[in-house]
Amino acid sequence: MCTQETAQPWAGVQPRTLARVESGGAIQPGFFTIGALAAALEVSLDDLFCPPRLAPGLWSAGYEGRDISSFVASLVESRIDVVADVRLTPISRKAGFSKTRLGHALAEAGIEYTHFRALGNPKDNRAPFWDGRLSVGRARFRSLLRSDAAQADLDHLTERASRCRVAVLCFEQDESRCHRHVVLTAIRKRIDVTVMPLA
Repeated sequence: MCTQETAQPWAGVQPRTLARVESGGAIQPGFFTIGALAAALEVSLDDLFCPPRLAPGLWSAGYEGRDISSFVASLVESRIDVVADVRLTPISRKAGFSKTRLGHALAEAGIEYTHFRALGNPKDNRAPFWDGRLSVGRARFRSLLRSDAAQADLDHLTERASRCRVAVLCFEQDESRCHRHVVLTAIRKRIDVTVMPLA
């Protein structure tokens, strides 16, 4: 760690100036002072001025029981970069959650929207998730993930999650009752990433 005693001889900065910088006092150091401090700390000017990069990862996002405003606010609060929609058909009776309107709402918040159709659960495999036959529904969906299209979507989603903060979206609030649980598990087998519920 750089202290006044260690940095001052290298940087050529007056001890009083360095003390004010360290304490967060009202000071606007000049360009050469900043450069000297960066050299003493052995960091680049980019490191000093660029905001820290947030860790990438996965969030599990169900919009059941939410309105579009509070949902987008939760995404913004979690600093989500991308919403990955894994509904087979991205339409909804809930206002704001159909593909076009959702895409617009997310764009206004600076969040990218991507639809992964091949990762959607077909209608004839939804009942097992709703009536408690989860092992049946998950096994059937895992078999569907073997298709070329699903594997391509998983590759793309995995790549995004390795670089960005990605929320995987479907309807059910309870992930265990949703096919996205299988999608998230498949991605975690490809990369070491923590899955967090969207607050």
